[in-house]
Amino acid sequence: MQVGDYAPSSIRNYVREIRFIAEYYPEKSASEVTTSEIEDYILYLKNTLGSGRDKCRMTAHALSFFFKHVAKKPYILPSKLYPKKAFKLPNIMTEEEVKHLIASCENLKQRAFIEFFYSTGVRLEECTKILIKDINSKEMYIQLRGGKGRKDRRLLLSSTCLQTLREYWVIYKPKVYLFEGKTPEKYIHPRAAQWHLNRAFVTAGLKDKGYSAHTLRHSFATHMLDAGTDLHTIKELLGHSKIETTMIYLHLQSKKRMGIVSPLDKLYNQNELERVPLDVKNI
Repeated sequence: MQVGDYAPSSIRNYVREIRFIAEYYPEKSASEVTTSEIEDYILYLKNTLGSGRDKCRMTAHALSFFFKHVAKKPYILPSKLYPKKAFKLPNIMTEEEVKHLIASCENLKQRAFIEFFYSTGVRLEECTKILIKDINSKEMYIQLRGGKGRKDRRLLLSSTCLQTLREYWVIYKPKVYLFEGKTPEKYIHPRAAQWHLNRAFVTAGLKDKGYSAHTLRHSFATHMLDAGTDLHTIKELLGHSKIETTMIYLHLQSKKRMGIVSPLDKLYNQNELERVPLDVKNI
């Protein structure tokens, strides 16, 4: 997998899933596990452990890779064992909530994190590896290198966020990465970055709403769409491979929802009809 330039997180996940099934069938090696035994194992994950679709799908893909590239055996993904992905709208914040979140920050580092996430729409792991040298304050963009899928892209650089980052740099003095951990010149761990964000949500009184770094990303995209930015531009800023992924934000446009008129209201307004009061006694 390293030769194939797989992401470190993918390698860890695949190795973990192979180890788990080997522990589930300790009497045989992983390469000897049959298709029916794999199906039984995935059913065990679903029915006994209560694992969701993503976990089952990860297990199936890890085993598929193992059998095809390591054991050199044919293997068909048992997709019938994990349910069709449910269509769920992402959680987003209102603009007022974002303002309140920024105003509630306990320190400048928290504020820099919040403003950076919201103004760029960057993913959590992508944010932790932003290099200082890749911030172009003249042309007002940030060059993201090796984002999800090993893809480079340009992020927006907000003038408001730039001012905050300059103040942040004066106090914290990062050397290489914009957000560094306790070790100089080493990027902050994603869990530490998430901790800063979670702390900000708690301070702002938004803990119970289930907001996260990805909520700021969803909010960035939705608010950009509300402001009139075209869908293709938002797709490029977010780093989506398919426009269909970006189209989910069409369901979240507040201005579009606010402009919708019920056909019943339209009927009465257009025809200037007076509503006939109902006789409650006869209902």
